Amino acid sequence: MNDRPLAQPEIVTRAQFQQTRDELLIREKAHTRESDAIAAARRRLPMVEIDPNLELTGPDGPVTLLDAFEGRRQLIAYYFMWHPGHPAPEQCEGCTWVTTQVAELSYLHSRDITYAVLCQGPYDEGSRYKEFMGWDVPWYSAQASIDALLVGRHVGMMHIVCYLRDADRVFETYWTTYRGVEVMDYNYALMDLTAYGRQEPWEDSPPGWPQQWQVDGSNIRTNGRPIAQWSRLETGRSDDLTAGP
Repeated sequence: MNDRPLAQPEIVTRAQFQQTRDELLIREKAHTRESDAIAAARRRLPMVEIDPNLELTGPDGPVTLLDAFEGRRQLIAYYFMWHPGHPAPEQCEGCTWVTTQVAELSYLHSRDITYAVLCQGPYDEGSRYKEFMGWDVPWYSAQASIDALLVGRHVGMMHIVCYLRDADRVFETYWTTYRGVEVMDYNYALMDLTAYGRQEPWEDSPPGWPQQWQVDGSNIRTNGRPIAQWSRLETGRSDDLTAGP
């Protein structure tokens, strides 16, 4: 694929390139300022109180949503889609894609924020998947309380939900889904900087640009699996989700 002739950007002089780059920079700065303005509006959203005792399951058994804060003031929860009883290759490629990106939590912790994955399936299967993938993040099953936690939303879909704790009271302050979860990923952000972008059909690209990555799950799968699973198999990890811990 790398040797196939492809359409390419126009070749120009350094001065011409810099002129068009400077013109785009004006738009990029406006985009950054608008993003800052949206974040400011997000910080001014109202919040809704929820039951702090909603049950989760952790490595030592039942805990509460309040426990998942780990004593910090804020919690970012990623709601991981799950297909109970299905093997690892059939688990959500989208959730695998974004969860793989979250590795270093110290910067969040420095702002009094806890990050945790709330799996929408049973703890035993989900935790074995976590171990197979090598994810070192707090992991809980939200299965027992999922309808209350995602009230009014599509249970079974990926979500990011933000919470604020005031002593023993818990409030929901923000949530997003679908493309909103891209904030967790750096790959697409880096792809967007390249000449060919994400190479997906929906993108506004010049004629002849490669756009073979269909947005139907196959864009983050190869050979029948979520892309990130292959490196784990190559190191000898078992993807058997029915085996004991």
